[in-house]
Amino acid sequence: MTIKTFIASSTAALALGTAAFADNPTVGGAPMLENRNIIENAVNSPIHKTLVAAVKAADLVDTLQGAGPFTVFAPVDDAFAALPAGTVETLLKPENKGMLQKVLTAHVVAGDWSAADIVSAARSSSDGFYHFNAVSGDALSAQVKGSNVYLIDENGNASKVIVADVDQSNGVIHVVNSVLVPK
Repeated sequence: MTIKTFIASSTAALALGTAAFADNPTVGGAPMLENRNIIENAVNSPIHKTLVAAVKAADLVDTLQGAGPFTVFAPVDDAFAALPAGTVETLLKPENKGMLQKVLTAHVVAGDWSAADIVSAARSSSDGFYHFNAVSGDALSAQVKGSNVYLIDENGNASKVIVADVDQSNGVIHVVNSVLVPK
């Protein structure tokens, strides 16, 4: 093998490897690897520290490391910070674990729902919404406005998907800009 052939094949291999890596979006500047599960990727996201702490406090780590598949609408730290003062601290108390579990599982639906799947389902529905049942048992609706996907909780609060289709080994994460609040 000549040096020219070696360089050409190395460049091609690097380009293919980079293209495969580039398919999955980064979150907060951190790479999200498709061969890792939801928890393994979430702990590496610099914009999901509050969510990770809440998942740990709610004893949901094992569940979200499970086979799934799960679709998680993952609120960023700023979304938790926007809640009324003291809300996060109150939810993280051991005596409020049940309530915290309900809030967190209101952000999870069964299955592996890509953004394209959600958009298609919402656009083909008679009312312009796709209605999910969250793992918590609460209603969650998806709506498309322009090129954006919004999730609406039972209280009518909308959360915008700001990073879509972060593939995981056990599902997909869609990063959202606010916390969905169950009734």
